[in-house]
Amino acid sequence: MEKLREWWIDYHYQIVIGLVFVVILGALAWLRHGEQTRQSEPASFSTMSSVSSSTSVSSSDQPSKVCVDVKGAVKKPGIYYFKRGARVAEALRAAGGPLNNAEMKAVNLAKELADQQVVYVPVVGEQVPAAASSSDASLNGTDNGKSTINLNTASKEQLCQINGIGDKKADMILEYRQQHGQFKSVDELMQVDGFGEKTVAKLKDQVAV
Repeated sequence: MEKLREWWIDYHYQIVIGLVFVVILGALAWLRHGEQTRQSEPASFSTMSSVSSSTSVSSSDQPSKVCVDVKGAVKKPGIYYFKRGARVAEALRAAGGPLNNAEMKAVNLAKELADQQVVYVPVVGEQVPAAASSSDASLNGTDNGKSTINLNTASKEQLCQINGIGDKKADMILEYRQQHGQFKSVDELMQVDGFGEKTVAKLKDQVAV
């Protein structure tokens, strides 16, 4: 015990300095750890905000409605607007429903509607163009994606939408259809008064049978 007292008297100054040094090192280490934690938190928050912002922007890019053109054997063909996610069945209901001679087997009523889509309902026995038959929704269109009008089912209003066909020529097509039945090919238009070979050639990318 006497030796410890002598040792403390001789070295107490060095011991006190050592303890103070250890305390200072511990305090510095604790402060450095706290500073690193505070610096990492804003970065995480910034990352989360960026992800949230990009998600909200991407979801707002898509319009809430789609515009669909319903054609063929329906009671009220025309352009209709639906909420995104609507189905072909809703488009047919909006168009008054199918006609009695509609070939519903060729139409996928469960398919989701897309903006600028053409929903085409053929009549029984009609040969649907390749562009239409390859689609689940019975779309009628040309190879370049443009919609076509079917000469066998189009109304006068629809025929007048074709470039190069006015009221008079539309009436001639309807009259020919009543007298001779359905067109077998687009080239058969040349049998209608007022339609020559050059005229029919210009119409081929706009019509189908």
